[in-house]
Amino acid sequence: MNYKKKISELNKNYWETKYLNNSTGWDIGEISTPLEVYFNQITDKNIDILIPGAGNSYEAEYLHKNKFKTVDIIDIASQPLQNLKNRVVNFPKENLIHNNFFNHAKKYDLIVEQTFFCALHPESRKAYVEKMASLLKENGKIAGLLFDFELTQEGPPFGGSYEEYLKLFSPFFQIKVLDRCYNSIKPRFGRELFFIFEKK
Repeated sequence: MNYKKKISELNKNYWETKYLNNSTGWDIGEISTPLEVYFNQITDKNIDILIPGAGNSYEAEYLHKNKFKTVDIIDIASQPLQNLKNRVVNFPKENLIHNNFFNHAKKYDLIVEQTFFCALHPESRKAYVEKMASLLKENGKIAGLLFDFELTQEGPPFGGSYEEYLKLFSPFFQIKVLDRCYNSIKPRFGRELFFIFEKK
């Protein structure tokens, strides 16, 4: 499939411009319901958590306000990191990482996926999976939401399917959960899969 955008086009300038122009249609303005429900059942608040491609990161805000000790967010664009800092003035500055996810090296117990995978060029997906595995500690997990609609040339967001995700992630992860999301927000209902994958 010939994707209209090249990998090189989805760069720092592309995403900075999106935020500066307030062209952020994916931003729902609050934590998504499925992730809120998932976070609420985590009892160990000392785990190390990463949210890559975090954007305005209402998920990080929620975790911070609910006393999770270590929540790192990383984004290639600086504006969303500043937006979070403006909303949550006591969010630790050292946990706001302005960098390319693929350059990151710290190890985590949990990595949260929320509209990052779908924002990457499809040709980067194998590299994403391998990087995710490399950033997880032993028995670490990646959990969150993946879109369930046809992969097209247009994007981001780029689509994907249950079968594609199984094929991509299975070499590196145990598929613990990969189900149609029952509590998606209304605009995304029927178009999301909730997942929990554990590092092999």
